[in-house]
Amino acid sequence: MAKQKIGILGSGQVAQRLAGGFLKHGHDVFIGTRDVTQLSDWKSKAKGNAQIGSSEDAAKFGDIVVLAVKGIAAESLVKDLAQYLSGKTVIDTTNPIAQVPPDNGVIKYFTDLNQSLMERLQLIAPKANFVKSFSSVGNEYMVNPDLPGGKPTMFIAGNSENAKKEVKGVLDVFGWEVADMGKVEGARAIEPLCILWCIPGLLHNEWSHAFKLLKK
Repeated sequence: MAKQKIGILGSGQVAQRLAGGFLKHGHDVFIGTRDVTQLSDWKSKAKGNAQIGSSEDAAKFGDIVVLAVKGIAAESLVKDLAQYLSGKTVIDTTNPIAQVPPDNGVIKYFTDLNQSLMERLQLIAPKANFVKSFSSVGNEYMVNPDLPGGKPTMFIAGNSENAKKEVKGVLDVFGWEVADMGKVEGARAIEPLCILWCIPGLLHNEWSHAFKLLKK
Protein backbone atom coordinates (compact mmCIF):
# COMPACT_ATOMS: atom_id res chain seq x y z
CA MET A 1 0.00 0.00 0.00
CA ALA A 2 1.51 3.30 -1.12
CA LYS A 3 1.90 6.14 1.37
CA GLN A 4 -1.38 7.98 1.90
CA LYS A 5 -2.78 10.91 3.81
CA ILE A 6 -5.29 9.58 6.32
CA GLY A 7 -7.94 11.78 7.92
CA ILE A 8 -9.53 10.31 11.04
CA LEU A 9 -12.81 11.63 12.41
CA GLY A 10 -13.02 10.90 16.12
CA SER A 11 -10.79 10.92 19.17
CA GLY A 12 -11.74 7.77 21.09
CA GLN A 13 -9.93 4.46 21.40
CA VAL A 14 -10.86 3.25 17.92
CA ALA A 15 -9.66 6.48 16.33
CA GLN A 16 -6.41 6.43 18.29
CA ARG A 17 -5.73 2.75 17.59
CA LEU A 18 -6.27 3.09 13.86
CA ALA A 19 -4.28 6.32 13.75
CA GLY A 20 -1.39 4.50 15.40
CA GLY A 21 -1.71 1.70 12.88
CA PHE A 22 -1.53 4.02 9.92
CA LEU A 23 1.45 5.84 11.45
CA LYS A 24 3.15 2.51 12.13
CA HIS A 25 2.86 1.64 8.46
CA GLY A 26 4.27 4.94 7.22
CA HIS A 27 1.21 7.05 6.45
CA ASP A 28 0.52 10.68 7.36
CA VAL A 29 -2.36 11.03 9.83
CA PHE A 30 -4.59 13.93 10.79
CA ILE A 31 -7.09 13.33 13.62
CA GLY A 32 -10.09 15.62 13.68
CA THR A 33 -11.82 16.32 16.99
CA ARG A 34 -13.91 18.97 18.72
CA ASP A 35 -11.40 19.25 21.57
CA VAL A 36 -7.73 18.96 20.55
CA THR A 37 -6.59 19.11 24.17
CA GLN A 38 -7.94 15.62 24.88
CA LEU A 39 -5.43 14.21 22.37
CA SER A 40 -2.36 16.10 23.57
CA ASP A 41 -1.04 13.04 25.40
CA TRP A 42 -1.60 10.84 22.34
CA LYS A 43 0.14 13.38 20.12
CA SER A 44 3.20 13.47 22.39
CA LYS A 45 3.59 9.69 22.09
CA ALA A 46 2.69 9.33 18.40
CA LYS A 47 5.50 8.12 16.16
CA GLY A 48 5.39 9.57 12.66
CA ASN A 49 3.72 12.47 10.92
CA ALA A 50 0.68 13.04 13.17
CA GLN A 51 -1.47 16.14 13.27
CA ILE A 52 -4.53 17.12 15.31
CA GLY A 53 -7.16 19.69 14.42
CA SER A 54 -10.80 20.13 13.51
CA SER A 55 -12.97 17.45 11.91
CA GLU A 56 -13.33 19.67 8.85
CA ASP A 57 -9.56 19.92 8.45
CA ALA A 58 -9.17 16.15 8.90
CA ALA A 59 -11.80 15.47 6.24
CA LYS A 60 -10.06 17.87 3.85
CA PHE A 61 -6.65 16.36 4.61
CA GLY A 62 -7.39 12.71 4.02
CA ASP A 63 -7.01 10.85 0.75
CA ILE A 64 -8.75 8.19 2.81
CA VAL A 65 -11.04 9.21 5.68
CA VAL A 66 -11.83 7.02 8.68
CA LEU A 67 -15.15 7.58 10.45
CA ALA A 68 -14.53 6.52 14.06
CA VAL A 69 -17.16 8.25 16.15
CA LYS A 70 -20.10 6.93 18.18
CA GLY A 71 -22.95 5.76 15.99
CA ILE A 72 -25.31 8.32 17.52
CA ALA A 73 -23.02 11.12 16.30
CA ALA A 74 -22.21 9.76 12.85
CA GLU A 75 -25.12 11.08 10.81
CA SER A 76 -24.82 14.65 12.05
CA LEU A 77 -21.07 14.70 11.46
CA VAL A 78 -21.31 13.25 7.97
CA LYS A 79 -23.99 15.80 7.08
CA ASP A 80 -21.69 18.62 8.17
CA LEU A 81 -18.70 17.24 6.25
CA ALA A 82 -20.37 15.76 3.17
CA GLN A 83 -18.78 18.21 0.74
CA TYR A 84 -15.28 17.29 1.95
CA LEU A 85 -15.95 13.55 1.72
CA SER A 86 -17.06 13.70 -1.91
CA GLY A 87 -15.16 11.23 -4.09
CA LYS A 88 -13.14 9.85 -1.17
CA THR A 89 -12.96 6.40 0.36
CA VAL A 90 -14.55 6.60 3.81
CA ILE A 91 -13.83 3.68 6.13
CA ASP A 92 -16.93 3.41 8.29
CA THR A 93 -16.18 1.79 11.66
CA THR A 94 -19.44 2.87 13.30
CA ASN A 95 -22.25 0.81 14.79
CA PRO A 96 -25.77 2.07 15.60
CA ILE A 97 -25.54 1.36 19.32
CA ALA A 98 -28.43 2.83 21.27
CA GLN A 99 -27.85 4.60 24.57
CA VAL A 100 -29.73 2.06 26.64
CA PRO A 101 -28.54 -0.84 28.81
CA PRO A 102 -28.02 -4.25 27.19
CA ASP A 103 -30.39 -7.17 27.76
CA ASN A 104 -28.44 -10.09 29.22
CA GLY A 105 -25.32 -9.00 27.38
CA VAL A 106 -27.09 -8.09 24.13
CA ILE A 107 -26.64 -4.45 23.16
CA LYS A 108 -29.47 -2.60 21.43
CA TYR A 109 -29.40 -0.76 18.10
CA PHE A 110 -31.38 2.25 16.92
CA THR A 111 -31.66 0.73 13.44
CA ASP A 112 -33.39 -2.47 12.32
CA LEU A 113 -32.24 -5.31 10.06
CA ASN A 114 -33.73 -3.66 6.97
CA GLN A 115 -31.47 -0.59 7.02
CA SER A 116 -27.94 -0.22 8.33
CA LEU A 117 -26.37 2.92 9.72
CA MET A 118 -23.97 2.94 6.77
CA GLU A 119 -26.89 3.04 4.35
CA ARG A 120 -28.14 6.14 6.13
CA LEU A 121 -24.70 7.71 5.89
CA GLN A 122 -24.48 6.90 2.19
CA LEU A 123 -27.79 8.67 1.62
CA ILE A 124 -26.57 11.73 3.53
CA ALA A 125 -23.31 11.89 1.54
CA PRO A 126 -24.09 10.14 -1.77
CA LYS A 127 -20.81 11.16 -3.40
CA ALA A 128 -18.66 9.62 -0.65
CA ASN A 129 -17.49 6.03 -1.06
CA PHE A 130 -18.33 4.38 2.25
CA VAL A 131 -16.83 1.00 3.12
CA LYS A 132 -17.91 -0.76 6.30
CA SER A 133 -14.88 -2.12 8.17
CA PHE A 134 -13.39 -2.50 11.68
CA SER A 135 -16.92 -2.60 13.13
CA SER A 136 -16.94 -6.13 14.58
CA VAL A 137 -13.76 -6.36 16.65
CA GLY A 138 -12.30 -4.58 19.66
CA ASN A 139 -9.80 -1.80 19.08
CA GLU A 140 -6.99 -3.86 20.65
CA TYR A 141 -7.10 -6.26 17.71
CA MET A 142 -7.68 -3.85 14.83
CA VAL A 143 -4.03 -3.51 13.83
CA ASN A 144 -1.95 -6.64 13.18
CA PRO A 145 -3.84 -8.94 15.56
CA ASP A 146 -1.89 -11.89 16.93
CA LEU A 147 -4.36 -14.69 17.57
CA PRO A 148 -3.79 -18.47 17.80
CA GLY A 149 -6.08 -19.23 14.85
CA GLY A 150 -4.11 -17.11 12.40
CA LYS A 151 -5.41 -14.10 10.52
CA PRO A 152 -9.02 -13.25 11.45
CA THR A 153 -11.60 -12.20 8.88
CA MET A 154 -12.76 -8.63 8.36
CA PHE A 155 -16.16 -8.36 6.69
CA ILE A 156 -16.53 -5.33 4.43
CA ALA A 157 -19.24 -3.86 2.21
CA GLY A 158 -19.67 -0.80 0.01
CA ASN A 159 -20.87 0.37 -3.38
CA SER A 160 -17.49 1.37 -4.85
CA GLU A 161 -15.22 -1.44 -6.01
CA ASN A 162 -12.27 0.96 -6.13
CA ALA A 163 -12.89 2.08 -2.56
CA LYS A 164 -13.14 -1.53 -1.38
CA LYS A 165 -9.88 -2.27 -3.17
CA GLU A 166 -8.25 0.55 -1.18
CA VAL A 167 -9.66 -0.78 2.08
CA LYS A 168 -8.54 -4.31 1.23
CA GLY A 169 -5.04 -2.89 0.82
CA VAL A 170 -5.24 -1.37 4.30
CA LEU A 171 -6.55 -4.60 5.81
CA ASP A 172 -3.85 -6.67 4.15
CA VAL A 173 -1.15 -4.49 5.71
CA PHE A 174 -3.02 -4.54 9.04
CA GLY A 175 -2.93 -8.34 9.08
CA TRP A 176 -6.49 -9.32 8.12
CA GLU A 177 -8.19 -11.65 5.69
CA VAL A 178 -11.03 -9.91 3.86
CA ALA A 179 -14.54 -11.14 3.09
CA ASP A 180 -16.41 -8.81 0.71
CA MET A 181 -20.13 -8.81 1.46
CA GLY A 182 -21.15 -6.78 -1.58
CA LYS A 183 -22.84 -3.42 -1.83
CA VAL A 184 -23.91 -1.03 0.91
CA GLU A 185 -26.84 -3.26 1.88
CA GLY A 186 -24.31 -5.84 3.09
CA ALA A 187 -23.73 -3.61 6.11
CA ARG A 188 -27.13 -4.80 7.37
CA ALA A 189 -25.45 -8.13 8.13
CA ILE A 190 -22.06 -6.79 9.19
CA GLU A 191 -23.14 -4.22 11.77
CA PRO A 192 -25.02 -6.78 13.94
CA LEU A 193 -21.79 -8.78 14.26
CA CYS A 194 -20.80 -6.21 16.89
CA ILE A 195 -23.74 -7.39 18.99
CA LEU A 196 -22.46 -10.95 18.80
CA TRP A 197 -18.86 -9.89 19.43
CA CYS A 198 -19.85 -8.03 22.61
CA ILE A 199 -21.87 -10.81 24.27
CA PRO A 200 -18.89 -12.78 25.70
CA GLY A 201 -17.41 -9.55 26.98
CA LEU A 202 -20.54 -8.25 28.62
CA LEU A 203 -21.45 -11.62 30.14
CA HIS A 204 -18.04 -13.05 31.02
CA ASN A 205 -15.55 -10.18 30.55
CA GLU A 206 -14.02 -12.04 27.60
CA TRP A 207 -12.90 -9.60 24.91
CA SER A 208 -9.96 -11.36 23.25
CA HIS A 209 -11.61 -12.75 20.15
CA ALA A 210 -12.32 -12.06 16.48
CA PHE A 211 -14.35 -13.71 13.73
CA LYS A 212 -12.96 -16.01 11.06
CA LEU A 213 -14.73 -17.24 7.92
CA LEU A 214 -13.70 -20.78 7.04
CA LYS A 215 -13.81 -21.84 3.39
CA LYS A 216 -13.33 -25.14 1.63
